[in-house]
Amino acid sequence: MYRTTRRPSIWREMDQVQREMNRLFAATDRPGILNSPGFPAINIWANEEGQFISAEMPGFNAEDINIDATADTLTISGSRKMDESGDETRYHRNERGYGEFKRTIQLPFMIDINSVKASFKNGVLAIHLQRAEADKPKKIAVKSA
Repeated sequence: MYRTTRRPSIWREMDQVQREMNRLFAATDRPGILNSPGFPAINIWANEEGQFISAEMPGFNAEDINIDATADTLTISGSRKMDESGDETRYHRNERGYGEFKRTIQLPFMIDINSVKASFKNGVLAIHLQRAEADKPKKIAVKSA
């Protein structure tokens, strides 16, 4: 049985370094931090008239949430404070996230900024975005020559 030996490639070594860095960063990523890219969890659906976005935000108050809209982006931001438990408290488990968050969503079409409506009930933020009149599809009649 013959064993072939290859000299180490610089690219193979760089790939190994990249995998190790990814592993180290993944190990330090704490679950529950609010500034993770997936917070808040959202659902988005659209029709010809507009778009509807719902975001799960349990434990928030409506005053803690900010919504900023431009013609083609929507930004949801806010903050949740850590529970006040005193200086001598030692946590047995601390999984609920706190701090500031910001999530920007690229919209598939232009919206009418003046008609954005938002409501917050039972920890769910609901946002309705009306499609801009200029961006709505128009039916064009074809005439025969």
